[in-house]
Parts: sequence; structure tokens; C-alpha cells
Amino acid sequence: MSRPDRPKARDTAPLRAGPAPWKQWGTGLDASAIDQMRNACALPVTVRGALMPDAHVGYGLPIGGVLGVRGAVIPYAVGVDIACRVKMTVLDLPLDLLDDDPHRLRKALGEETRFGIGASFTDRRRHGVMEEDWDVSPVTRKNKDKAWSQLGTSGSGNHFVEFGQFDIEGDELGLPAGLYLALLSHSGSRGTGSSVCDYYSRVAKERHRELPKELQQLAWLDLDSDAGGEYWAAMELMGHYAAANHACIHEHIARALGAEVLLDIENHHNFAWKERHDGEELVVHRKGATPAGAGVLGIIPGTMASPAYVVRGRGNQASLNSAAHGAGRVMSRTQARNTLDWKDARELLERRGVTLISAGIDEVPMVYKDIDAVMAAQSALVEPLARFFPRLVKMASTGERAED
Repeated sequence: MSRPDRPKARDTAPLRAGPAPWKQWGTGLDASAIDQMRNACALPVTVRGALMPDAHVGYGLPIGGVLGVRGAVIPYAVGVDIACRVKMTVLDLPLDLLDDDPHRLRKALGEETRFGIGASFTDRRRHGVMEEDWDVSPVTRKNKDKAWSQLGTSGSGNHFVEFGQFDIEGDELGLPAGLYLALLSHSGSRGTGSSVCDYYSRVAKERHRELPKELQQLAWLDLDSDAGGEYWAAMELMGHYAAANHACIHEHIARALGAEVLLDIENHHNFAWKERHDGEELVVHRKGATPAGAGVLGIIPGTMASPAYVVRGRGNQASLNSAAHGAGRVMSRTQARNTLDWKDARELLERRGVTLISAGIDEVPMVYKDIDAVMAAQSALVEPLARFFPRLVKMASTGERAED
């Protein structure tokens, strides 16, 4: 096993003479997020980029940033929560359960999910992902047991599991038009994914100490280096692990309710993919951005009081086949905690028919953009097919720091 944390030599590369091209969707975006996008396009490995209409400040690359680079991967352009994703299952249960027997649904959420930074299961979930090779990186090897204990759990911040009304207007999804009961979840690779990001971003910074301060969190690893290969393999494993997390959540909740799954849709939005654009292979980082290749299905959540959209990608090359991953924050967590109160939030939720089991004040609807405005700004990127309206929402009981 290589020791990428102790490089023998430091990689150096000059910045570009001029920034790589990038395009923005939406208006009124945070100026600091735009600055971060410009900085990312100054890297010598960058070919081009895109900024989604839900964009806001992140670490290195903004949340909602898409970056295509040549022959390299940037840990912080993937994100701290590697392979953060959303998953929706439509269940064969009557929609009336939301009003007639919410206790049954609430009980399933309480018993079959866990939330928070240290959340874990004593009775561990079973999934084939734990039989994969966890020796691809010293970080994944060290964290395998922790990852197993956290399998089927969600983190803090904006991660959620919720029941709601799924409204299908056409027949593109393989189900008749109508209203259905559905389960929607949002979480990622938990503590292990965060550890992978932390470890390899430190390695990347060590290899690129020549970068100015504003670019240090955009330090990259060459894919043909030992460290780059290890990070890529660990990232892929975290992708499988995040998918397994959601699979366990949905499987156990459906089993507890005695339900069958009628439809299943899911996608990553913190990941890097090898794709061909402009006739060459690029590593496309989507940090808080949804894959939106032609015909590709995805889910773009709103807030706990506004709809999530199931969309079909239009394959817009200018966006590197990408779209927004949500409504996007307009208020920092600190500002939310200092200025908002639960009275106003609960009045809004009551008007929308939403029962909130638990969440932090920094995740109430007022901290986010209008999801319908975000969707309108990216009409050239995705086609809406259906909407999910939250009705019974569970998140971490206290707002804790999270990036996306």
C-alpha cells in the first residue's frame, strides 16, 4: 500500500494564463460563490465549468458548482459528504395513511432510521457493500467497522427521511398518472466519506503548496498517481456505500409497513465521473449538482414545505449535463440560528400540511430559495415529470454544521 500522505516530491503547475470558460444559470447568486467558480476555472487542470441556480458558498468549489478537469480529481470539488444522494420509493400503500394513520408512518421512521453525526445501529444492517474491498485506501480500511455500524443512517444538517404525496401527471415514469404515497431520503457516506475527503484533501494540499490561499482547497491529485488512484477507488466505494445506506433505509421502512415498492429513483449529487465532453475524457465534478444527461432521471428536492421534483435531463452540454441539486441556501446556519424562531416556521408548516418530527432551526424553509424559481432558471437543463410534497419529515433534532 502506498503512503500518499508522505510524498517524496511536490507537484507544481502554473495557473492558467486566463480562466477556463464557464456558464452560469440563474441570477442573484451569491457573489462569493461566483468568485469560487472563477477561482476553480483558473486551475491548470480545468477545462470548463458551470454554476447551477441553487449555488452558494462551499469549501473550494461552490455548492452547485460543476467542474470538468483533465487527468485529475479534486477532493473538495467532490465534497466532504462524498456521494451524498437522494432516493425516492413509491409504495403500494394508500395515500390516506398520511391523514388517517400518521402514527404508523411516524413509528416506522422512528424505529428504522437514525440521525446525527454519531448515529449508528447496535443491530447492524446487512448489505453486500460490506463484502466489497475496503482495503482500497488506508482510510476506508480503518473506518470499515464504523461504516458498518452507521449503515442505514443519516447525518445532520440538511439530511432527511420523509413521507409525502407523489403527484404524477403523465406516464413517463411507468406508473399511471395520479397521487401516491412515497418515501424520500437524502444522505450520503456518513463519517467514512468525510474522513476520506479530509485525508486526501490534505495530501493534495501538500502536493500543491504553490497554490495561492484562495485556491488551496482546490488542490488536485493526478489520476495516474498512487494517491489519485487510491482516492478514486475510495470515492467509488463511498458511492456504493451511500447507495447502500439509502437501500437499507427504504428496505427496512417498507418492510416495517408491509409495503411493496412500485417505483424507485435515485442519484448522487456529490461525486466525480469520467465522461466525454468536446471529444475528450474529462473528470466531471458535480458538487451539489445533479447529473442531467439526455433522458437521465433525477430528483431535485425543495424544502420541508415545498415540493421535490423528479426530472429528466435534457443533456445540455453547456452545463456539462448537470442541473441543480436543490433549492439552495440563502441564509447561513449561524444567521438562521440567530434570527429565526420556531413560531414562524411552525405556522408555515401547518399551512402546508407538514408535520415535522425533528429538525434544526437552520433547516426551516426560510433559509432556502424558492424551488420553483430555481426550476424555472434551469428549464433548459431538465424537464420536470412529477412532484413530491413532504407531509411527515424527520431530520437531525439539532442543526449541526454540514456543507451541502
